[in-house]
Amino acid sequence: MSKVILKTPAQLDLMRNAGRLLAQVFADLDRFIGPGVTTLQINDRADAFIVETLKARPASKGQYGFPYSLNTSVDHVVCHGMPRADEVLQEGSIVNVDITLEQGGYIADSSKMYRIGSISDEAHRLVDTTYEALWQGIGQVRPGATLGDIGHAIQAHAEAAGYSVVREYCGHGIGQQMHEGPEVLHYGQRGMGMKLQPGMVFTIEPMINQGGRGTRSLKDGWTVITRDRSLSAQWEHTVAVTEDGVEVLTLREEERQP
Repeated sequence: MSKVILKTPAQLDLMRNAGRLLAQVFADLDRFIGPGVTTLQINDRADAFIVETLKARPASKGQYGFPYSLNTSVDHVVCHGMPRADEVLQEGSIVNVDITLEQGGYIADSSKMYRIGSISDEAHRLVDTTYEALWQGIGQVRPGATLGDIGHAIQAHAEAAGYSVVREYCGHGIGQQMHEGPEVLHYGQRGMGMKLQPGMVFTIEPMINQGGRGTRSLKDGWTVITRDRSLSAQWEHTVAVTEDGVEVLTLREEERQP
């Protein structure tokens, strides 16, 4: 992980624009994702929308040798799921779609859970609790707070609901590079870790499991699944520390206050 790079107001404007564009990608996918769609079709639609409509770059494509423009993590897949032509979304499944976009030299990173048709009450509860945990973490972001405050808030919310927090993967600083400092853990203790200061930009992206927190990687070198095959959910936003709090740079239209 590289050093923490504080962003100037001009750089934040560029990141804000990338975040707005990324929110538009999700808005387009909202009308497309459903039963019968393959995960590769999701990838291809997002790729075309980013490149042709937004005139931007899918930043994940080619990053570390990854061949696709996004990750699709279905049901017991924790993260880094690879889109496939033979993976058809089925009624009752949940899928995380994780997308990065670069515009003007700066990258935005966000993910969203999709519920495919009618899903179980248990799956609804996991998806909702994970989203709440994300916002519990975001709510801790302000100058003078610590990274441990973020992790503790997420962990406390998830574990109070009977879930476990994946520990092998974390949020990260982001800017001109996909991965900058700091590492943002989704568990921890209040008051511990690096203090936050204005100009820091990073992702918060908790992965919450219905069962145990153990994971394992598949032979493709990317896909990570729950060791006990229980459901997993994840939500992600890119956030900036402001002078008096936090700004969510990848906020989607349905999340905006009326």
